[in-house]
Amino acid sequence: MSEKHKPKCALIGEDGNIFNLMGIASRTLKRNGMQEEAKEMCDKITNSESYDQALAIISDYVEVTSREEIEEEDEEFE
Repeated sequence: MSEKHKPKCALIGEDGNIFNLMGIASRTLKRNGMQEEAKEMCDKITNSESYDQALAIISDYVEVTSREEIEEEDEEFE
């Protein structure tokens, strides 16, 4: 993937099931107008060979963070 903007995605503290994480990351990408990237990411994850590889793919597309971190940033901009 090229060095595009990676949207922040609250995955820390979520259920670690890879399909759950993939869904959260995919929705984050789609909300940021990155439908093609969401599809590409999901395709790569479903073809990955391990959980660790799948997590690395997710982090290629989104900036993994916590819900608290996102909420703190939102408060700074208010």
